[in-house]
Amino acid sequence: MWNHGFLGNDASFMLDFVVCALLLVVPILAGSIYLVKFRQRFELHKKLQILLGVVLLIAVVAFEVDMQMHGGWKNIVNKIPETPRLSGEELASVEKVLYFHLIFAISTPLVWLVTTVLALRRFPDPVQPGPHSRLHKLLGWISTLDLTMTSLTGLAFYYVAFL
Repeated sequence: MWNHGFLGNDASFMLDFVVCALLLVVPILAGSIYLVKFRQRFELHKKLQILLGVVLLIAVVAFEVDMQMHGGWKNIVNKIPETPRLSGEELASVEKVLYFHLIFAISTPLVWLVTTVLALRRFPDPVQPGPHSRLHKLLGWISTLDLTMTSLTGLAFYYVAFL
C-alpha cells in the first residue's frame, strides 16, 4: 500500500499525500489570514494556525518515515534498478530542485515554531491585539512566504521527479 501512490504515477503513497497537503495548506493559510485581518477572528486564527502546524508536523514525520522505508527518494523514482525511470544525469538535475526546496522546507518549521511559541506566550487568552502584534504580523508574513515557497518548490520537485 505505501509503495504506490494514488495520483497515478510512480510516487509513494506518502509523497502523493504530501503533494495534496502542499496544495491545500496555502489556501487554508490564506483563509486564516483573512479571518484575522478582515474579520478580527483572533481565536479562530489561533486554532487554525495550531491545527496547520500539527498537521504539517505529522505530514513531515510521516514523509520522513516513508523516505527511510524506501531508502530515499531516488529509490522511489527508480523502483526497478534494472529499468530506471531517470538516468544518473537526470537524477542529478532533480536533486538540484530538491536542494532548493530544502532551503524552504527546513526554514519553514523553524520560523513557524518561533512565530507560534511567541504568540502563545505574548498574546493574552482570549487573544487580543497588543504590544506583540507588530512583531507577530512580521513573523506571520515571513512564515506565510516561507510556507508558500515550500509548497511551490515541493510541487516543482514532485513534478520533475515523478511526472
